[in-house]
Amino acid sequence: MRIYRGLLILAPLLVAAAFAHSAVAQQPERPETAAPAKRPARKPAPAKPPAAAEAKPTLLGQYDGWGAYTATPDGKKICFAIAKPTSAETKPPNRPRNPPHLFISTRPADKVTNEISVAVGYPLKAGTEASVEVGATTFALSTLGEGAWIKNVAEQAHMIDVMRQGDTAVVKGESSRGTQSIDTYSLKGLSEALDRVAQECQ
Repeated sequence: MRIYRGLLILAPLLVAAAFAHSAVAQQPERPETAAPAKRPARKPAPAKPPAAAEAKPTLLGQYDGWGAYTATPDGKKICFAIAKPTSAETKPPNRPRNPPHLFISTRPADKVTNEISVAVGYPLKAGTEASVEVGATTFALSTLGEGAWIKNVAEQAHMIDVMRQGDTAVVKGESSRGTQSIDTYSLKGLSEALDRVAQECQ
């Protein structure tokens, strides 16, 4: 199983920054109002370390539910497409967990193209597999912590092709406490997001 442990550490930072950027971008503009009363001057915020600034993703384009981003953590360029599920359920219902997401990354320096990873939002049960269903095709996922990757790396290009042509991807997993999750992702806009990623990270 090919797992890039550096990306395991970096991905949450990229994901959080990307979704924060998306939320701000989608907020409606506020109407102009009278100038607010002046506030006491604040001390300037300390400058961010270069590494943190480089890791902050830049939005390349938003395609329906899929955002295409680029960032340069540790001086290495990375491009990725990311989406939140359109529906997320657990059995038993309403179990707490972190926000799930589907993340497809391209890292030219590592010769990696369209690597699929899933964050389920809670620690997955050790020794178990998760799965992604796209139409009638099911792909097995290996798991580690809250993350999951395609088990057979040789199938990854085929999985991307199937996803490009599909309508939804349904991710199923089981937590270390026995909670089952079923997350449904719309695939509308995925092809455009991946094409933009490929254009940026050739």
